Amino acid sequence: VPVLILSFFQQVLNSGVRRYHVAPVLCQRAKVAMSHFEPNEYINYEKLEKNISIVRKRLDRPLTLSEKIVYGHLDDPTKQEIERGKTYLRLRPDRVAMQDATAQMAMLQFISSGLPKVAVPSTIHCDHLIEAQSGGEKDLQRAKDINQEVYNFLSTAGAKYGVGFWKPGSGIIHQIILENYSYPGVMLIGTDSHTPNGGGLGGICIGVGGADAVDVMAGIPWELKCPKVIGVKLTGKLSGWTSPKDVILKVAGILTVKGGTGAIIEYHGPGVDSISCTGMATICNMGAEIGATTSIFPYNERMKKYLGKTGRADIAALADEFKQHLVPDSGCQYDQVIEINLSELKPHINGPFTPDLAHPVSDIGAVAEKEGWPVDIRVGLIGSCTNSSYEDMGRSAAVAKQALAHGLKCKSKFTITPGSEQIRATIERDGYAKILREVGGLVLANACGPCIGQWDRKDIKKGEKNTIVTSYNRNFTGRNDANPETHAFVTSPEIVTALSIAGTLKFNPETDYLTGADGKKFKLEAPDADELPNLEFDPGQDTYQYPPKDGSGQHVDVSPTSQRLQLLEPFDKWDGKDLEDMLILIKVKGKCTTDHISAAGPWLKFRGHLDNISNNLLIGAINVENGKANSVRNALTQEFGPVPDTARYYKKMGVKWAVIGDENYGEGSSREHAALEPRHLGGRVIITKSFARIHETNLKKQGLLPLTFADPADYNKIHPVDKLSIVGLKDFAPGKPLKCIIKHPNGSQETIMLNHTFNESQIEWFQAGSALNRMKELQQKSS
Repeated sequence: VPVLILSFFQQVLNSGVRRYHVAPVLCQRAKVAMSHFEPNEYINYEKLEKNISIVRKRLDRPLTLSEKIVYGHLDDPTKQEIERGKTYLRLRPDRVAMQDATAQMAMLQFISSGLPKVAVPSTIHCDHLIEAQSGGEKDLQRAKDINQEVYNFLSTAGAKYGVGFWKPGSGIIHQIILENYSYPGVMLIGTDSHTPNGGGLGGICIGVGGADAVDVMAGIPWELKCPKVIGVKLTGKLSGWTSPKDVILKVAGILTVKGGTGAIIEYHGPGVDSISCTGMATICNMGAEIGATTSIFPYNERMKKYLGKTGRADIAALADEFKQHLVPDSGCQYDQVIEINLSELKPHINGPFTPDLAHPVSDIGAVAEKEGWPVDIRVGLIGSCTNSSYEDMGRSAAVAKQALAHGLKCKSKFTITPGSEQIRATIERDGYAKILREVGGLVLANACGPCIGQWDRKDIKKGEKNTIVTSYNRNFTGRNDANPETHAFVTSPEIVTALSIAGTLKFNPETDYLTGADGKKFKLEAPDADELPNLEFDPGQDTYQYPPKDGSGQHVDVSPTSQRLQLLEPFDKWDGKDLEDMLILIKVKGKCTTDHISAAGPWLKFRGHLDNISNNLLIGAINVENGKANSVRNALTQEFGPVPDTARYYKKMGVKWAVIGDENYGEGSSREHAALEPRHLGGRVIITKSFARIHETNLKKQGLLPLTFADPADYNKIHPVDKLSIVGLKDFAPGKPLKCIIKHPNGSQETIMLNHTFNESQIEWFQAGSALNRMKELQQKSS
């Protein structure tokens, strides 16, 4: 009876507009809510336990932690074929999270499905549309004014379909998830590539495209290729200037941007316990930069401590009861093992232009001078979804405080992005924000900001060669400020702070001295800060909108004349014929990320309007024919012009086209617009040496054919002026290669073979025209 009374009492408290921290006393197996915001949605460890037991008996071997949670969410654990790296799993994730830039298209697709309400707990987070310009409050108000139509759409769509809505200013999606929704053993999918951040709390959190999210919200089993598992054994202990960020920067240097593709990175070993929960989240977050499906840490005391401090001691108590399912089995086998001694790990800084170009901080000055990279730092930027925790802000403030004590401020411009309203309010209360302002920092809105290109940068001109250092996760060409000559380096917040004070890449805080205002030299001491506040977190302003119990009467308005939002029309079905005489829109040279395919920054405002955002299709990709971006030959007119204009011309003329790509095509963001746009403008096939996981799935979802060269050298056989035919589609089957006939302008032709990873249901997506079309077909049949 006391437990029932307590459960009722806690639900009453949690049902209000503010969050209250309650320390419950729990009996074994009491029902525990997934989140304060969904008191009637419970954690189901019993089902996880049952599924794991079934799979363990079938496989007859010890299981990794990744396997336990993934297989624990199987739709049919008894019959599901399980083989790492080969079979496709049908899974039942616990929840869905969407950031506002991708939520627009996801909700538009969900509306097209005709379903009345989401089948699993889901949330929308407004963090991508706030541009950094003059400071937090002003930038936030400006974003609310500019994006009012989009915010209103997401708010009303959330209310109608049962989706929680985090208003602009609430914080970055991944910090909000860590504070409120992730928990040990959860399976969460999010429409952002850095969703794996939740692995810092022992969950399997995977970045996906909007169409995948729609499947889960519709109650359809979600498909994922059975991931391999890469084990990273951590020994030793973090200390000094070395931070959790250095672990993933080191791993990125080892595995490269595609080394984790198709695998979950599972951290284990005695060194794990020296890392804070938010530090583990940092490591998991940036696993996206090595192409990993996700990353995860085993449940431990650091997670328990974080859960308690964020008002979820009841979840920690329940996790303690089921801990054997939240850690790897003894003797489990990994597909690959990397070992890192944290005691020997040095501070790292990676870049420029790619997050896997790793350097010890001690070497970067000399390397930069040798390579001709600018050594003077124009701007230092801390925060982002990767590094904006209380501990991160505390360590940065500890560095800044030392500089202030000697009369110094930052030589470089310096910005701070709090990860959430809770973090902002708490660092204001505890004095960290004041210190960071005093050293020269500008506190930006609780949002993604410059990390995703939402930065109205004024201190340089486009094309000006310069260096910035950030605690962000991604540093592709032009990503932060749309300037291709900005050399962006990623490192820890405390190293960013130290380098911003010194103003140069040639400064090594471990060994070098600064000169104080009194002319005396001094050395910065390694920062030390609490991982969590001594007092409770200050939740700050209330920024959450609960969905009503019945949203059926809610109106969702999409104006037919809107330039920001556009209802979707279904893509055309496959006509049952081979794809013959396709033109080549572009043959891409080198790296082609989703930023190259569908740029962010100023284009974010069109994420809900497919036709308008399609005007950025592949404008950043380099054309192998002339070495230029956004300049391709129109095969019908022989004139060179922008890529989107050429694609639109082909579509107008009824001509299908293809794209030829290089290695790891589509790495980076999860944005499905990079798949929607080529489909909308008449593309049918993307042929590459290899694909990034999320982008390959997104292409399949939209009815395109992502194919890879059976022999990568065949990339050189195709020229931009050739025509391509894909034959054998009537016999399209899993594991069966397709034939590609290349027709050269001189009349000669040659045949190459193309591989694919389609399974039977994905072939049905292609035949129906898209996964959404196929969903509607199945709904019609069942009704």
